[in-house]
Amino acid sequence: MTMLTLGIETSCDETAVSVTRGKDILSNVVSSSVHLHSKYGGVVPEIASRFHLEYITPALKEALIDARVGLDDIELVAVTKEPGLIGSLLVGISMARAVAYSLSIPLVEVNHIIAHIYANLMHNGRLEFPFMGLVVSGGHTQIIWMEDLDKFRVLGETQDDAVGEAFDKVAKILGLGYPGGPIIEKRAINGDPEKIRFPRSFLKEGSLDFSYSGIKTAVLYYVQKQLGHKSQVTSHKSEDTRHKTGGGGLDSKMIDDICAGFQEAAFDMIVDTAVSACRKKKAGALVVGGGVSANKRLREKLTGEAQKWGITVHFPSMDLCLDNAAMIAGLGEALYKKNQN
Repeated sequence: MTMLTLGIETSCDETAVSVTRGKDILSNVVSSSVHLHSKYGGVVPEIASRFHLEYITPALKEALIDARVGLDDIELVAVTKEPGLIGSLLVGISMARAVAYSLSIPLVEVNHIIAHIYANLMHNGRLEFPFMGLVVSGGHTQIIWMEDLDKFRVLGETQDDAVGEAFDKVAKILGLGYPGGPIIEKRAINGDPEKIRFPRSFLKEGSLDFSYSGIKTAVLYYVQKQLGHKSQVTSHKSEDTRHKTGGGGLDSKMIDDICAGFQEAAFDMIVDTAVSACRKKKAGALVVGGGVSANKRLREKLTGEAQKWGITVHFPSMDLCLDNAAMIAGLGEALYKKNQN
């Protein structure tokens, strides 16, 4: 029997609240503070937590209105417990505990990463365990062996930058703005992915870990070489330096080619490692989640390579790729029912 579940997600810069009943999404409200972080080229934790404090209550009210239910109708509360920014998480957890306590209903705290994988089950129906999970986002790049919703093991993860973070930093180097993922994807469409070949970083043999700091630095060196800059190699954090090392002096076609070359290299690392993980574990299914999973080129490359080895790739619907509370609510209800049996 399904339950009317309230989901709350505040792990980073999106304030999200959703109401679900089983896998039916009755409402899915997301208020993003990305516009406040744009000038910094990345998420500022203090700004994010203050935004959550301001918008968590309006988001809750809107989610209930959209779902056409009252707060008293809620039977279960699910909230992101980890991982994420501490200040941001505290806002969501505090709200979730207050609602659950006031209504005397159960509260389930869930893992944000596993929720991204579960997002596939909200629309794709049932998946047979075990399977391989892949989460690619601004804060995470992980390969996870999923034996069950509450039984999983991380087989590989980034040792420095997450893939989405690398996109943001490369976009900043090129002066393209923030967030970098959608901008680079759009520019790459008109670029030649073979024109500039950036290095693919693979760690020791057999490793399923990732490293994106090298390719980010390679792009920086390439841009500086084209602009004739010999200094400020690693100091690209300030607005000042962004203009010095940014793409302002590069013609539009070169920026497109850089974006295409970088994107191709970044995704080659994901595709090769994810398929290798599936082959090692003899997994017939690869379940992908996270904001970067919305990238059409990644979907194309992953699906194409996986098919060669008889591996089926599952992607969430576009509206469930980015951080949202529907995946939190869905996973929360599934875990609650599992633990009741």
